[in-house]
Amino acid sequence: MGVPLFDTRTPLEPLQAELLQALTEAAQSGRYILGPCVEAFEREFAAYLGVRHAVGVASGTDALTIALRALGVGDGDEVIVPSFTFYATAEAVAPTGARPVFCDIEPETFCVSADTVRAALTARTKAVIAVHLFGNIAPVKEIEALGLPVVEDAAQAAGSVGVDGKAGALGQLAAFSFFPSKNLPCFGDGGAVTTNDPVLAERVQILRYHGSRDKKLHVELGYNSRLDELQAAVLRVMLPHLEEWAQRRWQVGQWYADSGIGRFVELPVAPPGARAAWHLFVIRSSRAEQLARFLTEQGHGCRGYYRTPIHRQPGMARYAPFPPLPATEAVAQSNLALPIGPTLSREEVERVATAVSRFFSS
Repeated sequence: MGVPLFDTRTPLEPLQAELLQALTEAAQSGRYILGPCVEAFEREFAAYLGVRHAVGVASGTDALTIALRALGVGDGDEVIVPSFTFYATAEAVAPTGARPVFCDIEPETFCVSADTVRAALTARTKAVIAVHLFGNIAPVKEIEALGLPVVEDAAQAAGSVGVDGKAGALGQLAAFSFFPSKNLPCFGDGGAVTTNDPVLAERVQILRYHGSRDKKLHVELGYNSRLDELQAAVLRVMLPHLEEWAQRRWQVGQWYADSGIGRFVELPVAPPGARAAWHLFVIRSSRAEQLARFLTEQGHGCRGYYRTPIHRQPGMARYAPFPPLPATEAVAQSNLALPIGPTLSREEVERVATAVSRFFSS
């Protein structure tokens, strides 16, 4: 039997009754926007991460934009972002009036580093977005040592832990997405901004609600970006299981490493002492496209990600010219995601690994 790239249904099967009850109670409450479910989830999510504040917003993209605005990013500023990531990371910069400036990544981790960020610094740099890509942990503290505020893009890294703490608790602010395929999913769009700074938390709260504290006086131009009660109810059911799911995602990565496919492909590398809750388990090979066709023929899910990096996307042409990004270009063409998930069994991992080994041995 083939193994799918994602299985979003199986982890939720034991939770169906609890989810239905939570949704029913939220629907019957008459409170649908910024009600008790949102407030409770914000407290519980902040406690899980070990931060003082979590503020629910409408999406992960909005979370990034609002986090940057809370830092004071605006017209004429520059924000350093990786090009090898989902388009929204750079797209979220534009509504602030700032310009995204692209930096390279470290191919072993898929993340930016202090060195790659340093190469992109200018006098106009206002902030850095460090993406914990595929669930790996970017070196936030090393980047902060350059003297810049860091916004973590933790959309793919709920449950990942580095030596300095959990993803979402490392920079001045962090942005999460709760899209249904994410490590911590809801049943639609949803997001959150997390921080230890009460001043920044208040600014995020104001910005998410039309620039207002009290719905009467609007102190600045904000957004209509609020996590709704139904999604918060779902997230409250999911959150107690996140740690178990994160540990299993890390375990699946260990099973892939133990399978011996590292003889044929380059495996992702987590920083020393980190536990990456792999949102995607992404290998690299110069024969990635041929391997993808073979695995697909065997019925196994796989996918190359970000084949066209953001700096080469037509929507970013207005910000050109861009510097060379050799690691980004190389990784974009050589990566391949293998099946991953919190309920993937060792036997399923072995089936995929056997197929990978057979391709390279034939």
